[in-house]
Amino acid sequence: MDYSEIKDKMNKTISVYSENLSEIRAGRANPAVLNKIKVDYYGVPTPISQLAGVSVPEARLIVIQPWDASVLKEIEKEILKSDIGINPNNDGKVIRLVFPELNEERRKEIVKEIKKLAEDAKVAVRSIRREAIDNFRKKQKDSEITEDELKIAEDEIQKITDSKIEEIDSILANKEKEVMSV
Repeated sequence: MDYSEIKDKMNKTISVYSENLSEIRAGRANPAVLNKIKVDYYGVPTPISQLAGVSVPEARLIVIQPWDASVLKEIEKEILKSDIGINPNNDGKVIRLVFPELNEERRKEIVKEIKKLAEDAKVAVRSIRREAIDNFRKKQKDSEITEDELKIAEDEIQKITDSKIEEIDSILANKEKEVMSV
C-alpha cells in the first residue's frame, strides 16, 4: 500500500506551519515578517521583496531599499497598515525597521502564539490521519482490502502521524528556545 499521498499532505501542513513561524517577530530582524505585505505597484499587489532590496545589516534592523524611489511612500504606508507592530523610519532613500528588544511579557505572549500554531498544525495532521484511516475502512467495507491489511494500514498511518507530530514538536521547541533566548 502507498502512503506517499498521506505523507505529502502532512509535509505540506508542516511546511505551512514553519512558514507561519518564520513570520513571527522574535526580537531578531527577519525579512520573512514582510512576506504577507503587498504594495500596490501600478495597480498590481506586489510583495516588497519584488520592489526593493531587503537586507539585515544588524541583528535588530531591516533595511528596505526600493529600486524605484516613487514607491517608497507606498511601502511605508503598507507596513504601517500591516500588523507587524513596527514603525518604519523613512529617510527618503530607504526604510529602516528597527526591532525593539522583547520584554519577558512579550516573549511569553509570542511563545503562547507559537504553541497555538503548533497545536493547529497537530490538529491538521490528525485530521489527515483520520481521513486516511476512514478511506481504508471504506475500502475494507467494500471488500477491496482484508481486515489484516486494514490493521496494517492503520498502524502504518499512526506511525507516520507520530513522526510528523514529533517533527512539529521539534520545530516548536527550537522556535521557543529562539524566542526566549533573544
